[in-house]
Amino acid sequence: MSAAASRFLPSTQLNTSVLKVATYNIHKGVRGVGPRKRLEIHNLGLAVEALDADLVCLQEVRLFHHREARRFERTSFGWPAGGQAEFLAPEGYDVAYRSNAVTRHGEHGNALLSRWPIGDIGHHDVSDHRFEQRGLLHVPVRWGGIQVHVVVAHFGLVHASRVRQVQRLADYVRAGVPRDEPLLVAGDFNDWGEKLDEPMARVGLSRAVASNGAQAQRLTFPALVPVFALDRVYLRGLRCRSTSVPRGIAWARMSDHLPLLAELEMA
Repeated sequence: MSAAASRFLPSTQLNTSVLKVATYNIHKGVRGVGPRKRLEIHNLGLAVEALDADLVCLQEVRLFHHREARRFERTSFGWPAGGQAEFLAPEGYDVAYRSNAVTRHGEHGNALLSRWPIGDIGHHDVSDHRFEQRGLLHVPVRWGGIQVHVVVAHFGLVHASRVRQVQRLADYVRAGVPRDEPLLVAGDFNDWGEKLDEPMARVGLSRAVASNGAQAQRLTFPALVPVFALDRVYLRGLRCRSTSVPRGIAWARMSDHLPLLAELEMA
């Protein structure tokens, strides 16, 4: 049976031993500047389908943007009529979206696309200063008979801000996620200096790194020649079996980040 066909099986027939998670900063579905600006959201839809992940954690997703919608309305593949999260979701997936940042012409935020049923959607503002609006999207997912809590994150550009955002994440998890239920935190952490693993470990979250995985299987930025592992998955109550990053010109043109894929199992 093909991977695509498996999406439409009842959840009791899906794989409950391995949870495949992807995290992807989609750069608001647009690349380039000035007259060279191009709409990539349609290609990103094919990319999300190709990832074939149970959970797709997305950052820099738009619900609307009036100026970009006008710019691309006459292109052969125009701006989506609805939100980008719904547009990107493969058939049969549940969608959760919450906005983090409001700008002059629109907004953007985090999204989760889930092959498994989702529960009540939560959102927590972790903005550290007025120049960067940041948030956490919290979605409980019913993976077979297990409730897994998924937090989609996009942290700030300054290290001190990121450290404070880890603490706000910890406070939120302590208040809203039962200690005996597995948790994954996925997203773009903007951690250029690889300094967040220790603060995350202090609050009980370990980075998803396969024991036999090469570092190149974790590098996601910049997309054309990746040298930084900005996109990550952190875990509690789960274990990483493998990580991988799809590469090539087609992936590099869709966003400034590449997606990170992680296969997880219960710890």
